[in-house]
Amino acid sequence: MGEWIKLKASDGFELSAWRAAPQGAPRGGVVVVQEIFGVTAHIRSVADGYAADGYLAIAPAIFDRGERDAELAYGPEGLARGRALLEKIPREATLADLGAAVATAKSAGKVGIVGYCLGGTLAWVAAARLDGLSAAVGYYGGGVAGLVELKPRVPTMLHFGEKDEHIPFADARKVAAAHPDVAVFLYPAAGHGFHCDERASFNAEAAQVAGGRSQEFFLKNIG
Repeated sequence: MGEWIKLKASDGFELSAWRAAPQGAPRGGVVVVQEIFGVTAHIRSVADGYAADGYLAIAPAIFDRGERDAELAYGPEGLARGRALLEKIPREATLADLGAAVATAKSAGKVGIVGYCLGGTLAWVAAARLDGLSAAVGYYGGGVAGLVELKPRVPTMLHFGEKDEHIPFADARKVAAAHPDVAVFLYPAAGHGFHCDERASFNAEAAQVAGGRSQEFFLKNIG
């Protein structure tokens, strides 16, 4: 369903992105932000899923500034490589890349952003700082609690697993308490990465419930 395309950021940098288009007229656009492992087959399948729901989905390869076509294996080694790549890339440059994805998705109408793991944190930042969005959804963003002072400018939804080994449950509750206007959902039996069916932490029930909530949220705020 999808294909690789090129995007150009505001600073002139060119990056790859997975583009998945719906059959027929799109109902809007969705930017899908990768985990720390890159635009993996799983992330591409997520984008394809949003296209199947009627959205033009764009998944930018935000690691391209550090390493082109990085697609890392799930596990400690891939995690370490992903963190090393992340340290090479300034946050402002990543926002520029996300902005390029938003601009491309905007051809379909209103645009939402959804991110997982690293992408969950970036979706939170984008909700506060990036123009052109109408909604934001973040899954288990480990950096959200450390950026709790940010104020989303668009309707925002966050998903956290209560058994997340990387994000203390107290952090999720901290975010919820600081932002009563943000829809924060906690999943008692879920750990980190519960939405990814390629990881050992996959939790089918939590993924289905969170996915349904996200879908309804985008229907309400995008179309």
